[in-house]
Amino acid sequence: MNVLLLNGSPHREGNTFIALSEVARTLEAEGIATEIVSLGTKPVPGCIACWKCAQTGQCAFRDELYVEVRGKLATADALVVGSPVYFAGPNGSLCALLDRLFVSCVDRLAYKPAAAVAVCRRGGASATFDRLNKYFTILNMPVVSSQYWNSVHGRTPGEAAQDLEGLQVMRVLGRNMARMLKAGLLASEGRPEPEPRIVTSYIR
Repeated sequence: MNVLLLNGSPHREGNTFIALSEVARTLEAEGIATEIVSLGTKPVPGCIACWKCAQTGQCAFRDELYVEVRGKLATADALVVGSPVYFAGPNGSLCALLDRLFVSCVDRLAYKPAAAVAVCRRGGASATFDRLNKYFTILNMPVVSSQYWNSVHGRTPGEAAQDLEGLQVMRVLGRNMARMLKAGLLASEGRPEPEPRIVTSYIR
């Protein structure tokens, strides 16, 4: 079993990385392999609603980050997405990537356990946490919880290491995800029989 952790911060080893690393260490201690992929600082194209992905199974934009994450999602058993808080929401570049992944990689995401992590200076963590969870709950992904909302506080690089409660929340999250995976809740096993999809529009 392995878990992919997506660091949605442009700072490869900043406070979001510290939070995700605490989750990763806990999962590793439970015998579950992990990998952290960082968003980086390059521009990330957003979805342009061209629907090429419906024809080809892949986004029309083949930027390096998208291709890398798409490839790793094929073998990941669970997903953790972490983001810094920007104006009470997730990093825009992260959302641009997630918008494309969650349209074009449904078969690589559906039914896999997932969790969101928000890192903020002071406020906006709950709104960020809520926004990220919406990605998971549109694709039948079981959302993994902790003993508190998944947030860690820190402004300057490394400051998150001082948030003892936040780091404990990360460890509990890791243990809960490990328990879910070990209980056999894998995307490839025991899927419910899907109903035919009904799609409606408010104007007809």
